[in-house]
Amino acid sequence: MTRAFRPDPIGREVLEEIVDLASRAPSAGKTQGWHLLVLEAADTEAFWSVSLPEDRRDGFAWPQLLDAPIIALVLSDPGAYLARYREPDKAATGLGESTDRWPAPFWTVDAAMAAMTLLLAAEDRGLGALLFGVFHNEAAVRHALRIPDSLEIVAAIALGLPVSSPPGRSASRRRRGPDEIIHWGRW
Repeated sequence: MTRAFRPDPIGREVLEEIVDLASRAPSAGKTQGWHLLVLEAADTEAFWSVSLPEDRRDGFAWPQLLDAPIIALVLSDPGAYLARYREPDKAATGLGESTDRWPAPFWTVDAAMAAMTLLLAAEDRGLGALLFGVFHNEAAVRHALRIPDSLEIVAAIALGLPVSSPPGRSASRRRRGPDEIIHWGRW
């Protein structure tokens, strides 16, 4: 993950290429109920002004993160999954009745898979990328960017040309090995 960016703009055609690849990520019922709200220039400052106000920026560990030319908000649409699963080929599942019927929120799963594909495509294009949560002031972010209440903010992605920076605090954590991840046959 990149935490320092050059402010150089990224061509829309590059963004469209990586989003096209992300659109090929798995999707329950091929619903593809995710959206990307792409912020550039003044819109990125609007995002930062409500999610990381000026008075909280002193001592912020990653000041060049704010130089990312693109902030893309990954949004999921639970209603799209209900509508898709009411269609004749999926209606028998009963999943179109309510989000409570789903054993897992596939609108979030699908948006996360698309985000991961987008991150890998960005890396392949030589871009830096950082996936991060909108943990603070989500209501203010929604209001400032006019995000409908029916959509869930899954994550934010900063995109741009990377600048070398020290690794994040979590980078030194040991990565689990396959022997800690794989459970053969039964738990």
